[in-house]
Amino acid sequence: MNPLDEVRQVEAQADQLYSDDQVRQSIERVAQAVTATLGETTPLVLTVLNGGIPFAGILLMRLPFPLQLDSIQATRYRGSTSGNEIAWLHRPQTPIAGRTVLIVDDVLDEGVTLAEIVRYCREQGAAAVYTAVLVDKQLGRERPCRADFVGLEAADRYLFGYGMDYKNYLRNAAGIFACKST
Repeated sequence: MNPLDEVRQVEAQADQLYSDDQVRQSIERVAQAVTATLGETTPLVLTVLNGGIPFAGILLMRLPFPLQLDSIQATRYRGSTSGNEIAWLHRPQTPIAGRTVLIVDDVLDEGVTLAEIVRYCREQGAAAVYTAVLVDKQLGRERPCRADFVGLEAADRYLFGYGMDYKNYLRNAAGIFACKST
């Protein structure tokens, strides 16, 4: 099966966990919580590329306070559905030292990559580091980090949509979907 046919098949067979409206409502709740906690800090918001882009784009428009925006990219997957070693693809250009940092990502899965990004920010001298994720997967086991702000929860299935991908495709799906179990 060619890659495009595989992607189309995965999309056609997926279970919709959350509609576009449900996702947007959850982002509004996250925005209110972030505003209550960080509204007086002029934070540096670091969007985790590429998955965090859709979530961050909507979230930022709902944060009614001054902030700065940059991005960071570390991955374990590199277009696959699994991976081990962290690869740094982009580091922020904005100085982090002394700043309150909000890391915005699509999903908290095993937490290895997010924990490494948090560690990096602390090593760079961040005064405080917070994390916001659109989806927190319920793994039923300990992870190296937890998110401070969570939009939605999902079972431990392979997800796509709203930034989450299936082999670098389907990030643009309007809703959150789970691949069929094999």
